Amino acid sequence: MGEYAFLAGVLIAVFAGIASQMGALDANTAGTATLLLVALGIAVGMLNITERETTPFLIAAVALVVSGTANFSVINIANIGALLDRVVDNVAVFVVPGAVIVALKAIWALASSK
Repeated sequence: MGEYAFLAGVLIAVFAGIASQMGALDANTAGTATLLLVALGIAVGMLNITERETTPFLIAAVALVVSGTANFSVINIANIGALLDRVVDNVAVFVVPGAVIVALKAIWALASSK
């Protein structure tokens, strides 16, 4: 189930980013896509990430969030930069809730171990 949630989240993030850049999303649809990305991110964090995968997942999530601060819109070739901005933003919206869940699980494991 977790693998399907991850695949769905990535696909929705990419397609919502593309549709948003093309002006094909209204505020309602964009809000629904965001809510769905957050819910899928939580599901992935709870179901898909094992204790062994915690550190690599959190490092990748941090790298993604940091790369999301980059300004891709300076790439002026057929609006590719603005498209990358939107897709990376949506992928971050998907990954960050899972990272919060995984980080809380890791903190709990550290706090409960002797």
